[in-house]
Amino acid sequence: MTDQPPELAPRDWNAEPADVLLADGTVAVIRSLREDDRDAVLALHESVSVDTLRLRFFSPSREAGRLYVDHLFARDNTSSAALVALVRGRVAGLATAELLSPDSAEVAFLVADEDRGRGLGSLLLEHLAALGRRHGVSRFVAEVLGDNYGMLGVFRAAGFAATRRAVAGEVDVELHTDASREAVEAADRREWRAAARSLRPLLHPASVAVVGVRRSAGGFGHGVLEAIRSSPYAGALHVVHPEADAIDGLPTVRSLADLDDPVDLVVVAVPADGVADVLRDAAANGAGSALVISSGFSGTGRDERRRELLGLARAHSLRLVGPNSQGVLANGDGLDATLLHDVPEVGGLAVASQSGGMGFALLDLARDVGLGVQAFVSLGDKVDVSSNDLLAAWMDDESVAACALYLESFGNALKFARTARRFAEQKPLLAVVGGRSRARQDPSVSTVGVGVDALLDQSGVIACPTGAELTETALLLVEQPLPAGLRVCIVSNTGGVGALTTDRADGQGMVVEPTSYDLGAALRAAVPGAVDVRNPVDLGADVTPDELTAALRAVLDAGETDAVLVLLVANRLTDRDALFAAVARARPSGADVPLLLVTPGAAFEAARGLPGVTVYRSTDAAIGALGRAMRYAAWRRVPADQPEVELGTRGVHARTWARSRLTDRHGEPEWLAPSAHGELLAPYGIHLVGRLAHGPDEAETVAAEIGYPVAVKVADPTVLHKSDRGLVRIDLRTGRDVADAVRRFTDELGRDHVDVLVQPLVLGHLASVGLVRDPQLGPLVRVASGAGPVGSWAEEVLLLPPVGAADAARAVRALRLWPQLVGDHGLEEVDLAPLEALVMSVGRLAVDVPHVADLTLEPVVVNAHGLFCVDVKLRLAEPPELDTGIPRRLRS
Repeated sequence: MTDQPPELAPRDWNAEPADVLLADGTVAVIRSLREDDRDAVLALHESVSVDTLRLRFFSPSREAGRLYVDHLFARDNTSSAALVALVRGRVAGLATAELLSPDSAEVAFLVADEDRGRGLGSLLLEHLAALGRRHGVSRFVAEVLGDNYGMLGVFRAAGFAATRRAVAGEVDVELHTDASREAVEAADRREWRAAARSLRPLLHPASVAVVGVRRSAGGFGHGVLEAIRSSPYAGALHVVHPEADAIDGLPTVRSLADLDDPVDLVVVAVPADGVADVLRDAAANGAGSALVISSGFSGTGRDERRRELLGLARAHSLRLVGPNSQGVLANGDGLDATLLHDVPEVGGLAVASQSGGMGFALLDLARDVGLGVQAFVSLGDKVDVSSNDLLAAWMDDESVAACALYLESFGNALKFARTARRFAEQKPLLAVVGGRSRARQDPSVSTVGVGVDALLDQSGVIACPTGAELTETALLLVEQPLPAGLRVCIVSNTGGVGALTTDRADGQGMVVEPTSYDLGAALRAAVPGAVDVRNPVDLGADVTPDELTAALRAVLDAGETDAVLVLLVANRLTDRDALFAAVARARPSGADVPLLLVTPGAAFEAARGLPGVTVYRSTDAAIGALGRAMRYAAWRRVPADQPEVELGTRGVHARTWARSRLTDRHGEPEWLAPSAHGELLAPYGIHLVGRLAHGPDEAETVAAEIGYPVAVKVADPTVLHKSDRGLVRIDLRTGRDVADAVRRFTDELGRDHVDVLVQPLVLGHLASVGLVRDPQLGPLVRVASGAGPVGSWAEEVLLLPPVGAADAARAVRALRLWPQLVGDHGLEEVDLAPLEALVMSVGRLAVDVPHVADLTLEPVVVNAHGLFCVDVKLRLAEPPELDTGIPRRLRS
């Protein structure tokens, strides 16, 4: 190995250890090479086959491997970055990067023969690329033999921008280390598969062991054991007790190590101080997962004891739920390992809850509305297994039709956003988020930041304010097809209820269109005594079952609605149960229009279970569920919109420019003056209206060139409360007015001269666009409507950058400003494209230049002539490091 050129300065290649999931669900560790790894790394080179050596060193000689190990551990070697992968403490893989220039390195990989096919190469490449990015290495090169199909496959599947060139049996590969969209997607897909595999013993256990059951009745251990025994679970059940020979008639074993075979799921209900010992016992058994019901991990020493549990679990590939969990329900497999009193019927909903009590409430609510549950996990303290893991496991599980979450924190919010979006693109994902009031009171201690709504909305998650609304919505989504649009036809046997329901539907954004002439005629023919065949349809209190069936079939066949909502109030004029059956008969086989029935009071119980019909007790419940389903369906209909995330030439220049300004100030934040705005913002199509002027004479000249009337304001960004201090003047119509205003500014500030911004008066619709920061999500794009005076903003929407065209359009259309922009109320219609483009540009800037700590474009004036940014506030600061979930690593 030749010495590196002298211009390559030494670099500290140290990387923090990271727990990772291999493709088979095994937990491994990736960390930097250490001096004491020499023997293990040499043993790796000595253990691989001769053919593996040939593929790595282009020679079958073991001496080549020994020489390279000598090079890696040479004292004067500061140009090599090296990572090792450890599987159960054994060095199973090595990745190296040899600097070729300040921004490029040659990479190579070696994986033990016994560990090939487990995804180690891909993981090492991701972590090596991240290490390179931190040290300014933007390009990897590699020379690979043409028959090294494994390594070529790793490069090909990594998702990094790559070029390949075949020369004389070798392939030269060049990779860009930027975390491109393709690289992020590829890593996520691999992680989802690995997480699903690792959770199989937890979610579908073939054997269960309970540790911590008292000899006498009572306690958590007894509660879970009784639940398992009373459930139809057909797997093996073991009870572990250090002294008793039998408990409740079941034989016991002294420890898990006494069992012949590994246990899939170990339920731990011992006091907190004994949990670590049980996990050691489980590790010796080779168990796949542990459910820790034990509590008492709060208070002094909390973090230390939790870290011990996590360390034990990770070291032995043991997936851990809890502590402080209320159990796991594998309803499809007949296993109830919870403290739940009443178990719902088997169905398609999977539930994960950070709060055990809230999780039980969701299950009770599901049972009350007739919603079947497939699985439930009480996450407890989330030391290991999180909602991200469970979403990955349930994503491709055909028995799961929808998922419901109760969350109070996000372990990795950005990864959750990507995982949730992928899940919601396939099946409904609903969530109730707690802790919002705590976030408003003290954002510094809350794990639920201001961006939670942006995270949920953009990811397609159906946010629900209460558990009842969540289960009501999930019931509809599990039982009915997704609505194709926002149209709803309301059919009732009483006019008043139909009128009130129409008002509620309108409030949810639904469209209650009058029936066509043909449908009206068909309804008249079906129900001659109908009171009103317009929408809402009033069939009369004495409608017969046959008439009701005929009327509903006419509505369903007409193709004029995206959902049918039937409202029936029981009376003595007709047979209530027969009417309910008539609703079910009306639905043709394979119909793709949701059919809902609302019947209040005691009649609800009689109507439950109608085939093909979703039944609600109240109109509010039905309308709320249908509105959420319609909005989710609309989100699903928009094609996936994923803008690029890698840096282009513009982004490289902008990031370098911002970084250099902060370097010149030794990292001190800076509010940019208007004179500097253009350098950063103009390449993104963001321009401040008006021109800068120095002193009263130049301001007068600029005003004359712009054209009166004009506004004049102090351009110094360090001057606060400009309007309150009279440092902003508008509607100036002469040069003397402009010059006088500037002189007053200098008097107020006590300066000899002042720079001012001279702007034409621009009238139109007011908006605000900018960036705000969330402690977990980082920068968020903010777009808001103007409501009254400048600076009084309402109805803001937050978006995770980068922002695609579809998300920008959704944000603008969600504002109260939107009806004005499209010409409602007699106002002039304006083009929405410039405002949407501005939202996307700000999102692009947030990705390219993380040093933009604050940005406010306010007001933004939109009119028939275009879009005008009247004021810009922009602050640069060193960005905090965010955990994006790339490269892949388990939470620590």
